[in-house]
Amino acid sequence: MSNVVLREQFSILHIPFAFISASEVLIIDPIPNNVLPTLLTSLKKYGIELLENQKSINLQKIKDTIIDLVNLEDNLPTTKISTFLAEKLNLSYTSISNIFSELTHTNIEYFIILQRIEKAKMLILEDNLSFTEIAWKLNYSSLAHFSGQFKKVTGLTPSYFKKIVRKRKTETNNN
Repeated sequence: MSNVVLREQFSILHIPFAFISASEVLIIDPIPNNVLPTLLTSLKKYGIELLENQKSINLQKIKDTIIDLVNLEDNLPTTKISTFLAEKLNLSYTSISNIFSELTHTNIEYFIILQRIEKAKMLILEDNLSFTEIAWKLNYSSLAHFSGQFKKVTGLTPSYFKKIVRKRKTETNNN
């Protein structure tokens, strides 16, 4: 959807661009100062922002890489995340960590935990896997570790989360 929105907004404002990837666009010519506020406002409605400096661009690449990693269909890689990120982004892990911490005021480990829990929620909603299978799929050392981290992030145990989801589905279907 974001490709359609970008194409539409850039066309309306006559801004030449090219897609580099699903989440990256190269703006070919400088955006005129009188057009920039209109573009920023229209993109913001869709949750899209322009990244103008290298640190912001690198931060988005770090986030996208982590999200892609966590959402792999198979199990998460067993290599260290730091090694994976450094190789994938062609930056030292120290640089990656510094950029992330400076711009988000949190650390990469916590962001990864949040992404793993979001993936766990999706897997719970699909209702195809047991909690043990979900823990294994997301490379948790044990079901207890997974459950503890899930509760720390969401405030709910995985089983209580599942119970709430089922109850809401039942209520929605009955209405």
